[in-house]
Amino acid sequence: MPLCYDVFNTVLDALLSILTAAMTLFNTSLSQPPRHLFDVPDRALYASVSFRDAQDTTTVIARLRAADPASRAAAACELQRLGSGAQNAVSALVARLDDASPVDPKICGEDRHYWTKEIDRQTTPGEEAAAALVAIGTASLQPLVAATRAPQWVARRNAVWALGALDDGRGIAPALATLKDSEPPVRATSAWALGALDANEAVPALIAALKDEDASVRSQVAWALGSIGDRRAVDALVAALKDSVEAVRSQVAWALGSLGDRRATPALTEALKDSSPRVRRQAAWALGSIGR
Repeated sequence: MPLCYDVFNTVLDALLSILTAAMTLFNTSLSQPPRHLFDVPDRALYASVSFRDAQDTTTVIARLRAADPASRAAAACELQRLGSGAQNAVSALVARLDDASPVDPKICGEDRHYWTKEIDRQTTPGEEAAAALVAIGTASLQPLVAATRAPQWVARRNAVWALGALDDGRGIAPALATLKDSEPPVRATSAWALGALDANEAVPALIAALKDEDASVRSQVAWALGSIGDRRAVDALVAALKDSVEAVRSQVAWALGSLGDRRATPALTEALKDSSPRVRRQAAWALGSIGR
């Protein structure tokens, strides 16, 4: 009897081991979904597969033309992760720059590129295509320059943002050209790009743009001048402290503090009496930054 009992336990242990191994294999297969499942926009599925070692981007490029905007955005994000390995996707990504369909940013997972600090702001396939072109690198430069002359203003804005993010001095001239674009979002993004590129040669044009009719452009121009750090802008920025829009005055005060020129001290001291707490706070910071 003890012998039979031992044999029974041995057989039972073996069966349990086989069952455990089978369940482990089954669960492992569920955690690695087939790539075709990515046609369904799902953050968990997207985050679980890496495309860094992909040998063929043809399928991903084709999905840039999917009917579902979330799928188009996800495809752009996948190409962004491939970086320079996705050079054959440049033309397809440039063609997607005008795509302004709103998409939940979660579609691209935790490691997506963020245009702004507002990580929950809706993205678009066009913005993700621009980020992918930046990740690809200098192979994208000339196609992006050409895209700054696209008929759709969304494509021009996304292209000039990418030129600023590429951080290549060859992007300065096209960014300067789009600073005079007919659409305010393009002009504002051009100002950002020029500031990101530390374009000293753009300072006279940016000073002139401090009088742009659109407040968002004026605010972005003030940031660009503060970022570039050229003190030729001090007098124009001091005058802009009288802007009618609070957000512009606040950004101007920051720019003057960033420049650190004592010629701005009287105007910033006067700004401590501004009706806006936001402006007063920024002026106080600027005065502290300048010093005595």
